[in-house]
Amino acid sequence: MKVATQTLLLFLLVAGPAAAQDPQPYQVSVNVDLVVLNATVRDQKGRVAPDLREQDFEVFEDGVRQSIRLFRHEDIPVTVGLVIDHSGSMRPKLASVITAARTFIQSSSPEDQMFVVNFNENVTLGLPTEIPFTNLPDDLSYAISHTPATGKTALYDAIWKAREWVAGGNRDKKVLIVISDGGDNASTHTLKEVLQAGNKSNIQVFTIGIFDPEDPDKNPAVLRQLALSTGGEAFVPDELGEVVAVCESIARDIRSQYTLGYLSSAVAPAGGYHSIKVLARGTGKAKLSVRTRSGYSNGGAPGQHGAER
Repeated sequence: MKVATQTLLLFLLVAGPAAAQDPQPYQVSVNVDLVVLNATVRDQKGRVAPDLREQDFEVFEDGVRQSIRLFRHEDIPVTVGLVIDHSGSMRPKLASVITAARTFIQSSSPEDQMFVVNFNENVTLGLPTEIPFTNLPDDLSYAISHTPATGKTALYDAIWKAREWVAGGNRDKKVLIVISDGGDNASTHTLKEVLQAGNKSNIQVFTIGIFDPEDPDKNPAVLRQLALSTGGEAFVPDELGEVVAVCESIARDIRSQYTLGYLSSAVAPAGGYHSIKVLARGTGKAKLSVRTRSGYSNGGAPGQHGAER
């Protein structure tokens, strides 16, 4: 998981004759590896729990309770990648997908920055290269619609490309929305590689599976796997028309999340995996449901917790 590495600059101003001789402040630089989690919290009726405090949360890594050092609950800008399947089976569904994508864009913050990755057997960026991100609905709709739906499906390559591109965004929170049937018959990357990369990043993945009942390439299990390990959510609407409501729901989810951060107490060699569990209780100690990433892989040197963002 990308653990956000922050540099804390502590300035100690020294009074007296020594300060007069050396007016430069004394600077101490400390590298702090902060494990950052984006968490969606709901009550037993599925409603968002809006007014929780830091003390209402407990965070565990590898079964050991951690001290929360960062707590935030506010609508912060997001870098979002729309990853859209353009294989031949998507041709009759693409108009509905574009409508759903516009709904997501219009339900998002005007401060968000977005991009489009289209894929069939090839993976392409929807926006012109000189426009890496935008928040204009017409530009994003065109970025999806100008690619024809034909050919095979390189889902894993598309997610790999989208992860690389979203990392170039300058928003603290990063999300991918993947709309596909979940099949893959053309990628050079494997599902294992994509999942391992997900464990080393802090990018949430939401998936929407739309396919015909007789579609031989449909794979909802893959879409669930891609989403749940990152703290995102997988949706399989019964009707194509439900995709619009799903996109609206995802936009609300992203904007209502809690951000938690802790300094990991674990020491593990590079590549070690750490499981994460977050508990929350509301008014009257009512138990709440928390959805966040299930863990992360240590991508740094031995004894460190750094990983790619």
